[in-house]
Amino acid sequence: MPDDASPDLATLAATIGYEFDDLRLLRQAMAHRSWCAETPGERSNERLEFLGDAVLGWVIADIAFHQFDALAEGLLTDLRKSVVNASALAEVAETIGIGPHLLLGKGEASAGGAGKSSILSDAFEAVLGAVYLDGGTEPAYAMVQRWVAPRMLTSVGRLDQLDHKTQLQELAARAGRGAPVYTVTSTGPDHAKSFQAIVSLDGDVLGEGAGRSKKAAEQSAASVAAAALS
Repeated sequence: MPDDASPDLATLAATIGYEFDDLRLLRQAMAHRSWCAETPGERSNERLEFLGDAVLGWVIADIAFHQFDALAEGLLTDLRKSVVNASALAEVAETIGIGPHLLLGKGEASAGGAGKSSILSDAFEAVLGAVYLDGGTEPAYAMVQRWVAPRMLTSVGRLDQLDHKTQLQELAARAGRGAPVYTVTSTGPDHAKSFQAIVSLDGDVLGEGAGRSKKAAEQSAASVAAAALS
């Protein structure tokens, strides 16, 4: 287990772009509940994730409101959803390199937990919560602005494509395929469930996705499938 002055955690903090006064917060942000179940006395990153999720929502809303002043409320909501979802945040976490630093239980680690979208996205939000606790609003805002906000510039030009389930249904119809069929499972306690979705066409699995809700997981899976059909 890394100690509070772990060079690895210091390197991760440098990549994130924030120097922690209390590096233990970053360490806690890496602690998945599966690891804490095997390590008595350690706290998981779930409370930090809860805080980071709220901070992320506020910052993205603020940036979207001021930077895209020509968009109506409905499109602003779609724009926010395009970057605040498990798939998008997992990509950010992968870019930062969070996966190798995660503290996972033996079973979760052997199941490839460090690469799961749900775990990576939750860890990113936990890191944001840790930055907010350690330094306040300014560094937290800067973290979102650096790592998440640029994705809105990419998304704003394709807001009409953000309903991936509708897009997939239209692509399937054009290709003469049957209607998409979604299979959704969930893991975790009721207050912190993660959902995994598989979408298939005519019995062929074309996409998998994850999210904090059934709808988000289905949208994530539909996005993968739509890209495969396009």
